[in-house]
Amino acid sequence: MAAAVYTLIDLQHQIAAHPEQWRPLIFTNGCFDLLHAGHVRYLQAAKALGKALVVGLNSDASVAQIKPAAPGFPARPIVPEQQRAEVLAALKPVDAVVIFAESTATATVAALQPDIYVKGGDYRLDTLPEAEAVQSYGGRIELITIEVASSTSAIIQRILAARA
Repeated sequence: MAAAVYTLIDLQHQIAAHPEQWRPLIFTNGCFDLLHAGHVRYLQAAKALGKALVVGLNSDASVAQIKPAAPGFPARPIVPEQQRAEVLAALKPVDAVVIFAESTATATVAALQPDIYVKGGDYRLDTLPEAEAVQSYGGRIELITIEVASSTSAIIQRILAARA
């Protein structure tokens, strides 16, 4: 199965038509703006939990909403959604990418009902917006330890500092 960027409806149809290729389904989500080694290791660890890894990607509009521009700091995302989706789909652990417009992936989680929902260990179950949706259908939540402490915001800050 070659990774691809799907609409939510197309992905739902693919999973329903070929559950043996997709289940157990792992789902994670994020902005994935300026990919780094921490992202890659996180996605590798997520994929190891099941058969297929779907990455929910925040749209440009939702990234701008949750990561607004600040004085001296550029508007986000840096990389447009279609390019971020293409790069994610090219990564070995990723089986599918779906772009969502909301600030959280709750509706996407509810629609796909992944067997395992994965987030980084910097999250907690009590603050995870998607937790209730996952628990409502009996899915499992896994918090993965972050191996490489890196962040896109820190990378951007280093670039801006070097320019000054």
